[in-house]
Amino acid sequence: MDLKTIVQNCAPARVLAVSKLQPEHKIRELYQEGQRLFGENYVQEALEKQDHLQDLSDIQWHLIGHLQKNKAKFVVGRFALIHSVDSTDLAEALSRHCGLKGVEQNILIQVNLAAEESKGGFDKDGLIKAWPQLTKLPHLHIWGLMTMPPLTEEGHEVRLYFRELRELRDRLRSDINVAHHPLTELSMGTSHDFKVAIEEGATIVRLGTILFGERPVKR
Repeated sequence: MDLKTIVQNCAPARVLAVSKLQPEHKIRELYQEGQRLFGENYVQEALEKQDHLQDLSDIQWHLIGHLQKNKAKFVVGRFALIHSVDSTDLAEALSRHCGLKGVEQNILIQVNLAAEESKGGFDKDGLIKAWPQLTKLPHLHIWGLMTMPPLTEEGHEVRLYFRELRELRDRLRSDINVAHHPLTELSMGTSHDFKVAIEEGATIVRLGTILFGERPVKR
């Protein structure tokens, strides 16, 4: 399936091409076809790609992988959107380094709705409790929420998680200054479940395999 057809099938959600471990020439090829949003998981790999692909002037980099607090200083101001803010400590570190660098940073809050130990993120009650603290941090703009539901072949099961994230976003949105924290984005859905995610209100779908083919093995 070509990029144009994929983008049309995903409307009104935007397509984020998950380019982790993909060679730079494949990113260039997809860029030439019109793709502009690319998501990386690993900080060092992402920063190297940014440096090597500076000639792609309007490319938009997103960080979607787990971010360690000690790497916050390397990422602020380098990504259009950080999807994986999974703790108050990380948010505070990002805010602090933004202040030191004199930059603002757009973020998403990662929510672990299934309470999976293998994944990071706030649980629902934990996020509601931390919300007043998160929204007071300077230099950060909360654009929305992100989730990675359990892998399942059952569409109705994953739908429940996507719907819960949308409902949580709407609840939190009523409690904040929307001008400072837009809270418009829902980053949810991957190559195998993006259609269900879009039906439940996804604004960003993270597509890797469907765009690049099978991902290379990390060495």
